[in-house]
Amino acid sequence: MAKARKGKSEEQKGDNSEAVVRHQKLCLSIDMDKRRIYGYTELDVVVPENGILGLHADNLVIDSVTVDGEPTEFEVFPHYLALENGDRWCSVSSATSAADAAGSVYLSHLDRELLSNLLIMCKKPAEHDIERQEMHLENGVNSSAENNQSVKKVRIDYWVEKAETGIHFDGDVLHTDSQIRRARCWFPCMDDNLQCCCYDLEFTVASNLVAVSTGSLLYQVWTKDVPARKTFVYRLSTPVNARWISLAVAPFEILPDSNITHLSHICLPADLTKLRHTVGFFHSAFSYYEDYLSASFPFGSYTQVFIPPEIAISSASIGASLSIFSSQFLFDGKVINKTIDTRIKLAYALARQWFGVYITPEAPNDDWLLDGLAGFLTDMFIKRFLGNNEARYRRYKANIAVCRADDSGATALSAVAASKNLYGTQCIGLFGKIRSWKSVAILQMLEKQMGPESFRKILQQIVSRAQDVNRLLRALSTKEFRHLANKVGNLERPFLKEFFPRWVGSFGCPVLKMGFSYNKRKNMVELAILRECTARFDSSDTMSNGKPDSEKQEGDGWPGMMSIRVHELDGMYDHPILPMTGEPWQLLEFQCHSRLAAKRFQKTKKSSKPDGSDDNGDTVANVDMRATSDSPLLWLRADPELEYLAEIHLNQPVQMWINQLEKDRDVVAQVQAIATLEALPHLSFSVVNALNNFLGDSKAFWRNRIEAAFALAGTASEVKETDWAGLTHLVAFYKTRRFDANIGLPKPNDFRDFQEYFVLEVMQ
Repeated sequence: MAKARKGKSEEQKGDNSEAVVRHQKLCLSIDMDKRRIYGYTELDVVVPENGILGLHADNLVIDSVTVDGEPTEFEVFPHYLALENGDRWCSVSSATSAADAAGSVYLSHLDRELLSNLLIMCKKPAEHDIERQEMHLENGVNSSAENNQSVKKVRIDYWVEKAETGIHFDGDVLHTDSQIRRARCWFPCMDDNLQCCCYDLEFTVASNLVAVSTGSLLYQVWTKDVPARKTFVYRLSTPVNARWISLAVAPFEILPDSNITHLSHICLPADLTKLRHTVGFFHSAFSYYEDYLSASFPFGSYTQVFIPPEIAISSASIGASLSIFSSQFLFDGKVINKTIDTRIKLAYALARQWFGVYITPEAPNDDWLLDGLAGFLTDMFIKRFLGNNEARYRRYKANIAVCRADDSGATALSAVAASKNLYGTQCIGLFGKIRSWKSVAILQMLEKQMGPESFRKILQQIVSRAQDVNRLLRALSTKEFRHLANKVGNLERPFLKEFFPRWVGSFGCPVLKMGFSYNKRKNMVELAILRECTARFDSSDTMSNGKPDSEKQEGDGWPGMMSIRVHELDGMYDHPILPMTGEPWQLLEFQCHSRLAAKRFQKTKKSSKPDGSDDNGDTVANVDMRATSDSPLLWLRADPELEYLAEIHLNQPVQMWINQLEKDRDVVAQVQAIATLEALPHLSFSVVNALNNFLGDSKAFWRNRIEAAFALAGTASEVKETDWAGLTHLVAFYKTRRFDANIGLPKPNDFRDFQEYFVLEVMQ
């Protein structure tokens, strides 16, 4: 057995850039009682010219290594070394210097983690073989027999020393997670996103356990051990990188999908009833993705495993053809609160199978694209099965969050330096969520520009290319996607040349502050705009979009033209007049269409009635009395179709916001009006009554009704003009919908109308 060495310089560790894993076999025996994993792995590897194969192996004890059946020399260098009494800590004199020293140590660990630490000495090809290969290459001959001479079968016998990360034991349950650079913690591999291969997997477990893994289950067989054990044999014929190999072992119950044969849902026996109720919809999402992408699921089968939340490392761990979830997502027919979130979570994990696992990013700064495509596909599922209102509401809320947080380089999606310096951590935590939402918003902006069908064709072409057997890597780059946006989406190159550097390569969102006035004489609206940006630049920001600071102030903006939607007495009109790029201050004018407004301002004619009114008096009253005599405008909206990721502040009279809340059927318009009315410094009874009327409207979107309920609660105060009117309305609403006056107690929950249930739930 090789002992771990203290360290070795990077130059001595060998160049592993030419090594390629063609196939890997993993055979493990799992002892749940002793929390032990032992076995071997075999790799078919194209060995680099220097004859040294570098693999990743952490927390593993390597017993022996053979190459083509013959023992060979190998060395293991631990990635994590005990802290030495080095010079780093000698200069610590304050909290700041201590933080700098700790950060330096942490970064050095991350740098070391990227290096191969299991070095295997493979026999070099004979000298005459090398000369013969070079001769064939010069003559343009590519002989497979010659190429196979450098392919070695490397077998590594090992056992897991400490199951602390990457793979986890808890009682009679074992599971892995797909955290970055953690596959190496339970089997030796080339833990690199650019290294993909097919896998044969065998797991031997106790007779009462089930081993669920990546790929399709070929068969299970009893061993000759006493007592007898079972070996589960899987095969993954689609090449993936090591990160996506997953495993779960427990006394599982298996629920085959009744609609699609290659779908399986698995959980512990106690959760089987909830599982059956939870996954009843899933075949629809599975079929919808295949139809939308015009392609079959890329892996032979798909399995969902649910484990207890107390042992799950994260709520979801995604592997190739296998996703491991926390069982907290499961629900039965009596609890509907989790329905929407669970379905979205499962749909997103399925979308990641297409974009992220099957199709991978070409480089770290392309991660945003695959994450965004998976999120986009999930949004299509939401729109199709949960409704357009749910999709628009979620997108609007996500856009608000992005605009508030997109102020520094951490949210620049495709910055090469950031992707390298953050070591993949930019995809986790709060900023990971913000980056994910931003990625989806950017792709939806492109979809708006080119049209939904053109965007769908791009996704179909991406999947079709990935299924080409002649492509060695199913990688997608930002550059390739930009090319498809031009060729398939018919977006002009000047637009794309400006769009991608500004939205993908940089950070910050536009902030547009607007106010308007109505010009009676011209019958026109004058719109004033102040342009700002959420980005905060300091002295450390030396580059932006590849431009130095001196160029940052010139031509800084976003491509495109934003629409202003005007609701007048005569109807609704869109005015695509607001350029996203321009001077900080700008004044725009556009014509009103309402003919009635023009008649209002005419002088009294001789044909008028004796009482001073004209023939149009009754017409004005019938159309809408809320439009004041000074303006034919009912309300205005900027970017009503969410075509841009922007923070918009529109200043209009309170009555116009009330008009927007009561008359506009768009959920985004409603939630914007509620938020503005709630934030008013001085409230009136008309505002409270408008919020109360909206709350009581059963036809309104239930999430917006909840927003109105919270807004009403915020208006209730003895120091405000409206006193406790908001609270009075809330109590009255609750009593009429939920309270039983005969017994003096609330009525039981009624799940038949889930929208009404959710509205009433927030008041309990």
